[in-house]
Amino acid sequence: MNASAQSFKYRSRQPAGKKTLLAPIAASILKRSPLLLLLMCILLLPACQSGKPSEAARPAPRKLLFVGDSFTFSNGGLDHHVRELAASAQPPRQIVADSDTQGGAPLRVLFGRPSVHEKIRQGGYDVVILQDDIPEYTEHSPAAFHEFSRRFDQEIKAAGAKTCLFMAWPYERLNWVTLEEIDQAHQTASRELGASAAPVGVAFARSLKARPTLPMLGSDKEHESNPGTYLAACVIYATIFQENPQGLAYRPEGVSSEEAEFLQRIAWETVSAWRH
Repeated sequence: MNASAQSFKYRSRQPAGKKTLLAPIAASILKRSPLLLLLMCILLLPACQSGKPSEAARPAPRKLLFVGDSFTFSNGGLDHHVRELAASAQPPRQIVADSDTQGGAPLRVLFGRPSVHEKIRQGGYDVVILQDDIPEYTEHSPAAFHEFSRRFDQEIKAAGAKTCLFMAWPYERLNWVTLEEIDQAHQTASRELGASAAPVGVAFARSLKARPTLPMLGSDKEHESNPGTYLAACVIYATIFQENPQGLAYRPEGVSSEEAEFLQRIAWETVSAWRH
């Protein structure tokens, strides 16, 4: 995988300006008492803002479900590593992280697992992390990814949870799709579904560009190395909690403290740049 050669365009949204109906009233009051106008504006400021709660005001997720293939359960499982990262925060985040996985199974196959649907409908999860393995689609098209992420998302929303799309990476064994194409598929699905996306594959490319000697994949050139799993966990943590993972104490075996600091930085830079 020549991941470091990929280039990406990121989109950002600028908040639209908000109109107010207070101007005529303010003009009348201003003639009589500028001080009264100032006090009125302070008191009524919340009414001029959007009625939607901000991200910071919403309660942080406490129960997560990971759905995916071996990319999700390799090296002890991303559910384990994200849980440990959360526990090492200050103050600690006490979360539940479960998984339902099957080796070599893209979302189309995972959608046929009754256990996945049972957990989504009855598990009381806040966020469901969907990891597809787009190279596994033999028709050489991401169409199935869009179809089944959409079908999963409908069920997840019906259960009162939110969807997070875990973007994986291309690999040599099934090399019909590029990282740029995988990235674009997740950008499109994220916008369509109103779902968050954890750009793990893009983070791998950023890490390899900055430090080519730190492998993201193992000897099979397909599944994550220990540093790759740690970076994936940091990206997912940053995406779900909208919090910089830099400074978190947890690091697994096979990842030095210096490497952990580097990977935490890469994760936050990637998530910050990819937001749209």
